[in-house]
Order: sequence, then C-alpha cells, then structure tokens
Amino acid sequence: MSHSLLAARRSLLALAALACAASAHAQNKLDTVVTTATRTPQKLSEVLADLTVITRADIERQASASLADLLRNNGCAEMVRNGGPASTTSLYLRGAETRHTLVLVDGVRVDSQSTGGASWQGIPLGQVERVEVLKGPASAIYGSDAVGGVVQIFTRKGGAKTGAELGLALGNLGTRKLDGAVYGSAGIFDYAVSAATDRSSGFNATVDYPGSFSYVPDRDGYRRHEGSVRLGAQLAEGHRAELVAMRSHVNGQYDASKSKPLVDDHTLQDTDAARLAWTAQWAPALLTQLSYGESRDRYETTPSPYLTITRIKNLALTGYYQLGQGQQLNFTGERAEDELENSGLVTAGVGKRHRNAVGAGYILNAGAFSFQAHGRHDDDSQFGGADTGTLLAGYELAPGLRVVGSVGNAFRAPTLYQQGTVYGPDLGKPGVKPLDAEKGHNVEFGLKYGAGDHELSATAYRNRVSNLIIFGAAGSCQSAFGCYQNVALARLQGLTLAGATKLAMVNLKATLDLQSPKDATTGLLLARRAKRLGTVNADTALGDWLLGAGVQWSGARYDNAANTRKLGGYGLLNLSAQYRISRELKLQLNVDNAFDRDYTSAYGYASAPRTVLVSLRWSPQL
Repeated sequence: MSHSLLAARRSLLALAALACAASAHAQNKLDTVVTTATRTPQKLSEVLADLTVITRADIERQASASLADLLRNNGCAEMVRNGGPASTTSLYLRGAETRHTLVLVDGVRVDSQSTGGASWQGIPLGQVERVEVLKGPASAIYGSDAVGGVVQIFTRKGGAKTGAELGLALGNLGTRKLDGAVYGSAGIFDYAVSAATDRSSGFNATVDYPGSFSYVPDRDGYRRHEGSVRLGAQLAEGHRAELVAMRSHVNGQYDASKSKPLVDDHTLQDTDAARLAWTAQWAPALLTQLSYGESRDRYETTPSPYLTITRIKNLALTGYYQLGQGQQLNFTGERAEDELENSGLVTAGVGKRHRNAVGAGYILNAGAFSFQAHGRHDDDSQFGGADTGTLLAGYELAPGLRVVGSVGNAFRAPTLYQQGTVYGPDLGKPGVKPLDAEKGHNVEFGLKYGAGDHELSATAYRNRVSNLIIFGAAGSCQSAFGCYQNVALARLQGLTLAGATKLAMVNLKATLDLQSPKDATTGLLLARRAKRLGTVNADTALGDWLLGAGVQWSGARYDNAANTRKLGGYGLLNLSAQYRISRELKLQLNVDNAFDRDYTSAYGYASAPRTVLVSLRWSPQL
C-alpha cells in the first residue's frame, strides 16, 4: 500500500475514532422529520435504523456531477462507473449488489427489469431537495429490492414564500450547466417547477489495455436535460392532494468497438416518475395516504440497435394510528405491476407480472426504551409469496447516548428479463422450476450519540444473502451459452463508523467502512468492493466566504469474482469555495480530484480527471 493511502487511512481512523455519526451533515438536527425509516413521519432522534440525510445545502455546496457521486462523497455507498457521469453506474450499500438497493423518487419506485436495480446515471440531481439513505434490509416495510437498503429522493417543493433560483456554471472538459426553479403558493395551492440542463465534452472513457475491444482515442461527452413539477392543494384542514412529476433525458457517448473508431456510439437514458397522492388526517390519531405512482426506465443504444423499457405502476394505501402515548400502529396495502419491453424476451418481447402486499408495523417510544416491529406479506404472480419481518430496539444509556439493534429479512424478486429470456428457466424441461427470490437475513448492533454539534454512531452488521442469481452453466434453459440460476451465497459483514463535530469554526464529518463482502462458498471478495473505504469533509465560514474540502478514499478491490484482476486503491481530494456577493447572489468554485489522480473503479474504464467548475447562483425572493 502506498504512503499516501496509509496516511489517508490513518487520518480517517483517527477522525472516526473521535466522532462517529449516522448523519451525513453536522447540521442535521435531531428534530428533523424523516419518512424513509418507517414510511411515516418520524423525528431523526427516534430513528433506530442507520439513516443518513443529505440536504439541499450539501448538494449545492458539493456540486457533484451526479447523484451517485453525491452518495459516494458522503460515505453512503461505493460507486463503480464505466466512464463519465452518463455511463452505466453501480452503487453498493454495505457491499450488497446494486440491484439490492430500492430507489424511490418522491415515493415512486424506480427500477430496471432488464439489468436489475435503478439506472443511477438517469436520476436527476438538479431537481433534488433532499436525499434519505437507509442502510440495511427494509423489505418488511417496502417489499422487494430492499436487501441492502433504500435510497429515497425528494424533489423540490413549494412553500409559503414565493421565490426563484437561477444557476449558471462553466468548467473544464467543455462543461456547461444551467438550472432554474420557481416556487411559492397562491390560496390553497402551492407549487414548485424546476428545470436543468448540462453538457460536457467529457474525457476518454476507455483505457487501452491488453486485449481491449472497445478502446477508441476520443472524448466521450454527454448532454442531460431534466425537469420536475410539484403541485399541492390544501383541500381542507388535514386533507392535502399532491401531484409530482419528474423527467430526465441523458444522451451519452461511449466506445462500442475499436474496430469502428469513426462510429459515434450513444446511449439514450430516459427516467420518468409521476405520483398523485391524497393525505388525510381524519383525526388527531389517524392519518392515511392514498397514492398512485408510475415510473418508466428507457435505455437505448445507437447506432447499435438495443432497446429496453421498464414500466412500473403502484397503487398504495398507507398510514398510521396512534394507539396512545408513545405508541403507533402503521399499516400498508399496495399493488405493484411490472412490465418489461425487450427483444430478448421469449413471449412477444414483453413480460408482465403483478404483486399484491399487506403490511403492518408497531412503534413504541417509552422513555428510555424504544421498540419497533414490522411485518409484510407479498404475493407475486411469478414466484409466489414472500414473508418479511424486522424487529428493532433501542435503549438510552445516558442523555443523547443510545444502544440500538435489529434483526430482519428481505428479498429481491427475479427480474422479468432473468425469468423470460432464453437464459431463464425452461419450465418444459424435467425438474426445472422458476427462479426463486434472492433473500437476505440481517443482524446489526450499534451505538448512537447526539448532542448539539456532535453526532456519533458505530454500526456492526452481518447480512447473509442466499439464492443469489448468477449467470451459470447451461442446461436449465434454452441457451447453450449459459443460464440464470439460484446458486450463490454472499456474506456481507462489517463495521460502519461516521462522525460529525465542530472544532472552533470548522465543521468536520467523517465516515469509515470496514467491511468484508464475500462469496460465502469460495471465501473470495465480491467483485469491485473494497474492504476499507471512507470520507472526510470539512468546511468553515469566514465572513462572506464558505471554504470546504473533502477526501474520498478506497482500498484495493478485485475486478472479477475469481479475485485475479486487482484494482488499486485511491484517494481523491475535492475543494470548494463559495463567496456571498449579496443576500441573493453567490459565486462558487469547485475543484474535484484536485491532484488529478489517475484511478479506475472498473477494469478498462477511466475515471474523471481533475474537474474545475465555476458557478453563479441567484436566489431572489419575489
């Protein structure tokens, strides 16, 4: 290991030992209301799970290239990307597969039924108001997909005051960004409309390594357009209707084949989400929300002909009833419908399924003792039923200091592509049955401390994921090249430390993950996951200046399951400086990868060099 990596590791260990916090930002107060942990409003001080909140201020200050960069920079997940921000991106929460993270945009599930998991490169960042990241299984609350955790994205919303925002940014690599928003209220209505566009000439996304089939010595840029609308109406006291819609379009260049260097290959990624909800406070103790949501994930390559479209529909009734002082009963009933359009599907290129579910939860806050029990039953039209449950408990040992623990299970339904192509099970063959859902069984234990500017936490976990679906040997399907099979077993275990404190005028934050994500049958590390990774972030206000610096560090990883192709560790330094010209106008400079470190997260693909971005933001009150 290099001296720079050793130094970065020592600094992370030292800072994490001083302060370990579940929050991604020291300014997250314990009375902040969150919803992801239980699917109902809850104070951050009452959350028993490992939950991180990233605010709009964090998003603007860090000026990340994408949502995936933002999560990596705040120590929420590992990121693997095949080139620039528009390229295929994977995120690993606690070492779990990218398809094992449930992604919600304003409560709408976003997923691809071809690759499995959300298309991170297509989720817009310019429209985001807040991100909540829940680490650990949550199928007892959300159903399928939440084996490793949940990422919930909240778009911009209106308020009592009428205002606007306009942002303009220019940078190297031909980067140009423009975004704007208008928000406010009129009578019983409130609204927020926002839009953004950015483009970049990019950098060469591939590396000329021995045996490379796709290296082309050119720059691979992208263009991105996104917008969102949120309309709300206070129909009566305690009754609110809301419509939310979001759309993102990304056109990214990539290198498909070195034998065709003059061909300009593009990926076209469209991500849409819309939701209509009615929230009703029938009585002080009873609240319900009826919602209908739809999402679409469309991925196309050109001129190489490939197209896959996933559509998801969801109808849900959720809510809670307060049984008494400190006691609450949560309830859920929902129906989800998945549809995949893909030429690889055996049945007319279209696959469909539906899933019905009911769930309930009990929440108790009795002085120093807290307890939660959540249970859910899902009935899937393809693979049958799945029962999930989670128990959580916490006890306040001293003011602000709690010990917490949980045990639970989760599942991920096989994708329609895994079930319905020539690589899926051929049920006409003797002894062949449909793919089973992937299942996770998790146990964790932690300590949390919060007082003023100091927030501390440490979480130890062990998640055993069985029935993992891999592309294995031929025989059970129609293809002679191989078949999808339930054969793998993974053991994800580790210790997560994080910290936030204030020393003099400097806000400090740190995260450190010591993990061992392994194939339980071979004992080898899972591909592209490091055993150690962490972040350190600091910022300070000096008059009208806000200065910041951040470090992301990752140990070595292996690019393949056999652990024969090693990827070196790396450490990145990001810098920011913000100057408030007036109450409504501020100028900002961001320098990412300040030392221009050459590194890779996927073999054969380059990562972004030093990037410099100068932005101007105007936020008038109208």
